[in-house]
Amino acid sequence: MSDPTTRLRLDLPLLLPEVDDADDRCVGRLITGLSGRPGISDAHVLRGDAAPQLCIHYDPAQISIGRVRELVQSAGAQVTERFGHLVLRADGALHARAARRVATTLRSMPGVLEADVAASGAVRIEFDRQLVSTQALLERLGALGLRAAAESPAGAANTHELTGNDQREAGADHAGHGHADGGHDRKRHGHAEAGDHAGHDHAKAGDHAGHDHAGGPFGEKSELVFAGTAGALLVVGWLCERAAAGAAWLPMSLYVAAYFFGGYYTVREAIDNLRARRFEIDTLMLVAAVGAAALGKWAEGALLLFLFSLGHSLEHYAMGRARKAIEALAKLAPETAVVRRSGATEEVAVSALQVTDVVIVRPNERLPADGVVVVGNTSVNQAPVTGESVPVDKRPVADPQDALAAFDRVSAEHRVFAGTINGSGAIEVMVARRAEQSTMARVVKMVTEAEAQRSPTQQFTERFERIFVPAVLALVVLLMFAGLVIDEPFSASFYRAMAVLVAASPCALAISVPSAVLSGVARAGRGGVLVKGGGPLENLGTLTSIAFDKTGTLTEGKPRLTDAVPMPGVSEDELLALSQAVEQHSDHPLASAVVAGATERLGGRVALPEVSDVKSITGRGVQAQVGGQTVIIGKPVLFSELPGSTLPVEVAAVNDELVAAGRTTMVVRHGQRFLGVIAVMDTPRPVAARVMAELRELGIERLIMISGDNQQVAEAVAKSVGLTEARGDLMPEQKVDAIKVLRDKHGKVAMVGDGVNDAPAMANSTVGIAMGAAGSDVALETADVALMADDLAQLPFAVGLSRSTSRIIKQNLYVSLGVVAVLIPATIFGLNIGAAVLFHEGSTLIVVVNALRLLAYKASERAAIGAAVPSSAAA
Repeated sequence: MSDPTTRLRLDLPLLLPEVDDADDRCVGRLITGLSGRPGISDAHVLRGDAAPQLCIHYDPAQISIGRVRELVQSAGAQVTERFGHLVLRADGALHARAARRVATTLRSMPGVLEADVAASGAVRIEFDRQLVSTQALLERLGALGLRAAAESPAGAANTHELTGNDQREAGADHAGHGHADGGHDRKRHGHAEAGDHAGHDHAKAGDHAGHDHAGGPFGEKSELVFAGTAGALLVVGWLCERAAAGAAWLPMSLYVAAYFFGGYYTVREAIDNLRARRFEIDTLMLVAAVGAAALGKWAEGALLLFLFSLGHSLEHYAMGRARKAIEALAKLAPETAVVRRSGATEEVAVSALQVTDVVIVRPNERLPADGVVVVGNTSVNQAPVTGESVPVDKRPVADPQDALAAFDRVSAEHRVFAGTINGSGAIEVMVARRAEQSTMARVVKMVTEAEAQRSPTQQFTERFERIFVPAVLALVVLLMFAGLVIDEPFSASFYRAMAVLVAASPCALAISVPSAVLSGVARAGRGGVLVKGGGPLENLGTLTSIAFDKTGTLTEGKPRLTDAVPMPGVSEDELLALSQAVEQHSDHPLASAVVAGATERLGGRVALPEVSDVKSITGRGVQAQVGGQTVIIGKPVLFSELPGSTLPVEVAAVNDELVAAGRTTMVVRHGQRFLGVIAVMDTPRPVAARVMAELRELGIERLIMISGDNQQVAEAVAKSVGLTEARGDLMPEQKVDAIKVLRDKHGKVAMVGDGVNDAPAMANSTVGIAMGAAGSDVALETADVALMADDLAQLPFAVGLSRSTSRIIKQNLYVSLGVVAVLIPATIFGLNIGAAVLFHEGSTLIVVVNALRLLAYKASERAAIGAAVPSSAAA
């Protein structure tokens, strides 16, 4: 568990629509959903003279303010606009150390609560509007050498400022204040008070920290060209020296030139560091190179600078690869669209499209916006957004206006997304979302934000470096005075100290985790899976238990009416007519199945009774008034819970028979008369059994279903798809308890659902995984991992990629720490600087190349990964 003193308390105005009472059940559900989330220790309502406030205690090392905001908003609440949220992408990749330095500088600004910068150029800042403005932050980023990239064709601005509440509430200036618990050092976490830096000129600290390589004579390749030139000069100088060819001064001149080209960018980095009062690896390398020159070891010093510069430039190139993989998402949507207005067509920019505009999409064109098909039939390749390999058939929707009002619930055959590819049919699409609100634009923004969030392992390596680097410097100082203990000249002690300095520099460690996380997030996004940062990616890669909701996850989610068994003296028509009349007032999936089945069977030949006062019985059924008597349609268990009510023997017998056949049953009672039993069945997804087998191959030991259906139905479905356990008859709050029990027992557990009805259970799991998130705003916000397609087959890909990422992170840590552990004693006992640099920079390149393998990850790698998982997961 994290140190309690690192937990912050954040007060947010509680603004649930249509909820005036802080004791309302909606508030309770919100608190329940937040309280179990990893990283949140407590959530409760504060009552005072002003409006009630939601107080959240959270650990910033595990969960960011932005994620807290997202979770609160997904539950229906709004966050005060006092807290700003800035996400942008710089116009170039950085080095891992430069990214960390920029983040540290940003955190020192008054009003900045959190700031993270990824080596790919993604920037995420949480700030207090009362202390700092968006413009001031953008200016500060510019002073640090970072410029926001141009707006993407998709219309999704790379600079996003999200406010939870568009209308400032009275008193909001005093709400939402971030408080530190007792003993918490705000400065240590970058939460400095406004007065802490009064009069300090931040613009001078770390100017050009972004290290703009595009500013060189060869653009982005400038450092690589300089490094290559340094290497060529070094080789020629060494050959001239060995062969004694040319003038005596020629080798030295070539080495000096190699120093210039190899050290040019390193000097720039070192100057930035010293301005920011930091003594980092770039400065250490320069000290070592100058020391080698002072000892007459010009060739070794030039080799050091050449290899360090080469490693630096290749690291920059690697981050650019991961960056380009993510930027490709933003370029999927076209820049213009043909729109039909006032009977004529015109071509407009995608960013100018308005909701209800009708756009014309020709065969084989990319769709410009999210919307519904209003004219034409076609098949659409949705792989760019959802990862689905098979085109999806599309046809016109009956009522476009109603479809726009409930876009999240529109059937897949009517709904289309920006960036997908039309097939052979020309269609017309009514725009449902503006360009900056499209699914693609939101995914790009969320991926950018995910890039900038540090994973648990990355936070560990950063803490390790903060201890390790000073310890190495202390060791180097001691070694410089080794001549006082052993009989050797100062030059030999100094040379050994410089060799140790090179050997112990944690370059590979600094890039080992960020490169793997960035590559993993980028590969997931390209495969239709949105992973919100390194934390979920690592957790999903090590857990061994996954829980599933049944309806819509393991099953098709489209139950159908299979049986209507009336009691003696009751006709089937009467049973169906009453059931249809009552259930048509409910939006529950089972109610829809009953209505559709009854409508089909009755064929309109029976008049439906008048129904009034319809009420839902949460988790149990529905009741209404018909003919002055109460009608109850619900689970059999409901009738044992009602006072003075028991199921007649004949009803119980029919119910048991249907349940044994795997049906979900509902008993119908009108007044005190039991009319009969109706049953529905939701068939398992065809791919479910194969997916479970693949997950077991990947090392998932426990596959558990948690369902509101009765235990026998749950067990029947679980057995058919190959689950290890089924838990039925669970109310929504009992699903949350079941997840907590699994998490306490097994350490980590993922929960797979639709992200809407399952939101509380997903919030209490280690990793919440939502299916079909492409069309659901709530699912995108709630989930830690979002499967964009409503396809269970994407789950093994997500788990396999996470497993592979975790494995590569471990490999990179072993390589980076192992090389340092070997080189330090080796250099102490005589290994020269040249060999130390070779191994040092070699290890850096190894971890970067190893991480980039994730960009080429294929699902076929799953079995090999799974074979090695149990031991690592247990660790």
